Amino acid sequence: MNTGRGFRIVRGVLLALFGVYFFLPLVSMANYSVRGKGPLEGEITFHYYAELVRNEDLRSAIISSLLLAVLTVVLMVVLLVPTMIWVRLRVPGVSRLVEFLCLLPLTVPPLVIVVGISNVYTRVNYLLGDSPHVLALAYVILVLPYSYRSIDSALRAIDVTTLAEAARSLGAGWLTVITRVVMPNIVSGVLGAAFIAIALVLGEYVFASLLHYDTMPVALAAIYKSETSTAIAGAFASIVLISLLLLALSYFNRHKSTDLAGVSE
Repeated sequence: MNTGRGFRIVRGVLLALFGVYFFLPLVSMANYSVRGKGPLEGEITFHYYAELVRNEDLRSAIISSLLLAVLTVVLMVVLLVPTMIWVRLRVPGVSRLVEFLCLLPLTVPPLVIVVGISNVYTRVNYLLGDSPHVLALAYVILVLPYSYRSIDSALRAIDVTTLAEAARSLGAGWLTVITRVVMPNIVSGVLGAAFIAIALVLGEYVFASLLHYDTMPVALAAIYKSETSTAIAGAFASIVLISLLLLALSYFNRHKSTDLAGVSE
């Protein structure tokens, strides 16, 4: 009994320390973004959040980052999901090679990747125009390791081979198998990969800065010295948006698990 009670006390203390370590900076950011001063100093105002919309350069950078996040997610899903399903069904022998290629960006620092693709982007800008949206091509590389793990976990949770063989025996083509048979069963994994990609794009600074594109992190860093509170408001709003997306994913997974349990009963 004493051992169990001591364990609960230690666990409670560790959780409290973790909460202070994790949430105290967020509380400080929230306070500074609505007051512009130290703790509990000044009146509460949402002027700095309004500046995110009123400032034309900052507004344009935020819109560019949001569109860039959407493009990155679309490219990631179109490239990764069919490839992983096809490899698992038709050529499982190369699954290790695909995994190695997808996880490779983890071993290469982003700065090195930027140096390597800077000359490539000169040609990309010539063909597609000097728009921040072309960064989606590079961001897909950055999100591959995290997206791969999320989708791979979802695929491991189902019997892909049996589902595909059953659909094929009923006359379904490979496109139907991928989009209407397998995809609905790995929605949680795809959503997890998408939310991770959004979080990475909204916070990525190295690529955008060194390749000279105006995205939200670059714009916030540029105004930080002159309008600190506005920059903190933008950063805090980004954190809140990403947290809401993760909460929505958790709710979706819990709701889906409840539905599956009800069907099995």
